[in-house]
Amino acid sequence: MARPKQFDPETAVDQAMEVFWRQGYAATTPQDLVDALGIGKGSLYNAFGSKQELFRRALRRYRDSQTAALVEMLERPGPVKVRLREALTALAEMDLADPDRRGCMAVNTTAELAGVDGEATELVRRMLDLTEDAFRGLVEEGQRAGEIAPGRDSAALGSLLMNTVVGMRLVARVTEDAGRLDRVVDATIDSL
Repeated sequence: MARPKQFDPETAVDQAMEVFWRQGYAATTPQDLVDALGIGKGSLYNAFGSKQELFRRALRRYRDSQTAALVEMLERPGPVKVRLREALTALAEMDLADPDRRGCMAVNTTAELAGVDGEATELVRRMLDLTEDAFRGLVEEGQRAGEIAPGRDSAALGSLLMNTVVGMRLVARVTEDAGRLDRVVDATIDSL
């Protein structure tokens, strides 16, 4: 009798994240996941319990990796506005270079599952909070360095920057015009 195929659950979560990110939760079938992960349905359910639980694990993985990548970009040395411009530009370039035009998995999940899946909604809410907090911290750093006026509300600017990113990631799904996103980046930096 052949031994069952072994697989790494962490690698499987990464592979599932790619499928869910490209197709969304509802459009992803268990067969899509089985095909992408190279395992049987029994192994899929034994390892993850359900499609929904695998999706939540994939969404957590996305949240953790994407938030860490953004924070890393924002924490590089140099002037605050330069770092912010580089981070926003990098996000735009990444989205425009993606042939599948997946956008942001968190934003996509919000559009698809907000109000339907409480746990997925909370995972996205936490990612947005982390992103907003990172931007608020950057604004406060800019205020201390004299790059941003100290009288500006850092929490409001953090919210504005987070919403700018969400909007840019949506626009990048449907535009071929990199100049459109460049203008958003320029106007965002100028508004600070």
